[in-house]
Amino acid sequence: MTATQVQDRNGKAAEYLELLQSLASEMEKAMQAIAHNALPDLEESVASQQIMSTRLLVLADEISPSLKANPAVSQVGADADMVQQVQAAGDTLQKLNRRYAALLQHSSRSVALMASLFSSYKDNSRRLLVPG
Repeated sequence: MTATQVQDRNGKAAEYLELLQSLASEMEKAMQAIAHNALPDLEESVASQQIMSTRLLVLADEISPSLKANPAVSQVGADADMVQQVQAAGDTLQKLNRRYAALLQHSSRSVALMASLFSSYKDNSRRLLVPG
C-alpha cells in the first residue's frame, strides 16, 4: 500500500470517526426533541441522521476493500489511536441507538394510548349529543 493510499484511507477513517460522533450528537438531539414534543426539531434531526448514515455506508464501502485485500499491508501506517476512537464511537452509538429505539417504542405506545383515549372520548361525546 502506497503512502498516498494510506493517507487517503486514514483521511476517510477520520471522516468516518467524525460522522459517528456527529450521528451520536444528532441522536441525542432527536431524543431531546421527542422529550420536548418538538416535531420540527425531530424531523430536522432525522433528516440529518439519514444523510450521515448514507455517508457512513459509502465510507465503509470505500475503506473496507483496501483492508480486506491486504490486511497485513493495510495496517502499515494505520493509526492505532484512530482505530480505538472509531471503536469507542461505534460502541457509544450502539448504546445510544438502544436508548433511542426504546424511547421511540415508548413514544409509539403513548401515541397509541392517546389515540385510543381520544377516540373513546369522541365516541362518548357523540352519544351524549345525539338523542337516542
